[in-house]
Amino acid sequence: MPTVVRRLPGRLTAPAPGWTTRADVVVVGSGIAGLTAALRLRAAGVDKVLVVTKDRLSAGSTQWAQGGIAAALGPGDTPEEHAVDTLVAGAGACDAEAVRVLVDEGPEAVRELIALGAVFDHDADGEISLTREGGHHRDRIAHAGGDATGAEIQRALIAAVGAAPEIEVIKRALAVDLLLDADGGVAGMTLHVMGEGQRDGVGAVHCRAVVLASGGLGQVFSQTTNPSVSTGDGMALALRAGATLRDLEFVQFHPTVMYLGPDSHGQQPLISEAVRGEGAFLVDFEGERFMQGVHELADLAPRDVVAKAIMRRMLDTGHPHMWLDARHLGAEFWERRFPTILATARSHGVDPVTQLIPVAPACHYASGGVRTDLHGRTDVPGLYATGEVACSGVHGANRLASNSLLEGLVFSRRIAQVLPGELRPWGEPAVDTRTEGLVSGEVREELQDVMTSRVGVLRGAAGLAEASAVLDKLVGKDAAAVDLAAWETTNLLMVSAALTEAAALRQETRGSHWRDDFPERDDAAWAGHVDTVMTDGVAEVTFHPAPASDGGLS
Repeated sequence: MPTVVRRLPGRLTAPAPGWTTRADVVVVGSGIAGLTAALRLRAAGVDKVLVVTKDRLSAGSTQWAQGGIAAALGPGDTPEEHAVDTLVAGAGACDAEAVRVLVDEGPEAVRELIALGAVFDHDADGEISLTREGGHHRDRIAHAGGDATGAEIQRALIAAVGAAPEIEVIKRALAVDLLLDADGGVAGMTLHVMGEGQRDGVGAVHCRAVVLASGGLGQVFSQTTNPSVSTGDGMALALRAGATLRDLEFVQFHPTVMYLGPDSHGQQPLISEAVRGEGAFLVDFEGERFMQGVHELADLAPRDVVAKAIMRRMLDTGHPHMWLDARHLGAEFWERRFPTILATARSHGVDPVTQLIPVAPACHYASGGVRTDLHGRTDVPGLYATGEVACSGVHGANRLASNSLLEGLVFSRRIAQVLPGELRPWGEPAVDTRTEGLVSGEVREELQDVMTSRVGVLRGAAGLAEASAVLDKLVGKDAAAVDLAAWETTNLLMVSAALTEAAALRQETRGSHWRDDFPERDDAAWAGHVDTVMTDGVAEVTFHPAPASDGGLS
């Protein structure tokens, strides 16, 4: 039976547009997914592509990706082996056909990225240097600058966009809401530009299609590896427009995030899985390597396994974190292979060359998102989604390490294959009858605290009910001013409500969704997907059965 969620805003309260512009396609987001989509769409003949980014072009999650990008590039590796590892990590909730697309098209997509100008690390023989991360049975993680893969990819893509004058960029702009025509399809979108260039304040972009590549929802939680711009804007915007959000309960908590103390909030330092791939290991306060015997891959088990093992040891011992021991790697290795992590850890008073690193799980990646088909199409005509904002089906209940950058590459390329031939006629926005609303930005910390304590790594019916009650209360805290803080907080609240209801509905433990009151995976009852749809602020969360996918590809 569907679960009806409290009334939420049907659209965000905003001033009437004070300026207008036009573009054939608007791409929202400037990470690997957004910039790849923009470049490929322009190459495919779309006349005018407009990229909208919430901050600088480099401010999204891509530049923070340390470990690398996964693809079957090494000798002896195959897409089939990559697929098996992806399906196993996804705990039966992947779309097997989407996984096949990812692993088959991945190597070519990475080679195209290299041809575009991205420079990866190479070994002494001149071959791409490959390493291993959790859940992978082969070395297949290509990296750049040691631990600066995302930054190098971002640099190359920004340079390519800079060399393409036909691609317009609007920086420091929040995507507010879609403008829909009488048939419910995309006719444009409203933006709020924060004092950049000739445009300022709320305006309207009339367009024929929108590609969402706006990233994740990490700021729903108090501690996250996501940057401050990751406030679930694209997911909330899509939900209000009539798109389906799928599998929001599957939020991946990275097991090794540097612990900065109980009062830390916001973006936290990630200690890449690649550090364990190079030989680091987890220990408790007694020095015991507690991952031994938990999984065949021990410290390199899939992320949900490691995160749960750390949390169990924390709960059993009463300690607020565990330790990562990488001292044996040595100073020279640290400085060459992980210079960014080394500098970050030292800036927080820990020297990994001589000291244990305090680590604890923190929100890292949304495996769910806006439901799409294999070419990025959503339920809303003219709306596409790619990257972390999307649920393409490749990640299932728990993303395999370093598959995220690959997903952005592969599925943005696939959008560009079909979108030019599907461009809608120019349409006029219909009168928007959705009920507007806005929640006060002052409730953001209370929202994050209850989401972290009740809808975080470990969940149960009582805690989820408590979180739902708090969210109900926060819905009634109307904003005194129409501003960025209120828009972002309203988006966070909408995504939090959908996530909490999805987590309450799924009464089992699967992948990154851990219910202490339902500790076992239950394929008989819960193999399938949880979908959220909304009509003018009233959302329904429903379960749709589907066969478990981790038995392999047909």
